[in-house]
Amino acid sequence: MIKAFTIKPSKLFLVDSLGALLTGFLVGTVLLKHVDVFGMPVKPLTILSIIAFSYAIYSICCYFFLDKNWRPYLKFIAFANLLYCCLTITFIIYFFSSVTNTGLIYFSAELIIIVCLVIIELMTAAHSSVKK
Repeated sequence: MIKAFTIKPSKLFLVDSLGALLTGFLVGTVLLKHVDVFGMPVKPLTILSIIAFSYAIYSICCYFFLDKNWRPYLKFIAFANLLYCCLTITFIIYFFSSVTNTGLIYFSAELIIIVCLVIIELMTAAHSSVKK
């Protein structure tokens, strides 16, 4: 899989963008409309949604406009995704008393997916720089 993304790294930016759009949509609409089901308050959900949509814009711009020298941009979004994970964990801890089991399941699944994506992004960037 890493080799496939190394050959066409723009696809990884597209995957990241689509994932961030999905996250932004889910957090910004579904979770916001069902705060009682997930237990995370409106303000942190809004912050997470705005960040996710910002990442989507960044990644889609990279997909369309980067042809060469894409490694630093890929590393940037990987570390930005890690920061998103840290912020999410911080919100979960801070609002733990109100976050429901459904909320914990949702955020745990989201964090696992994002961390897997970060690993792929960093491995792709590292693999590509070794080949050069």
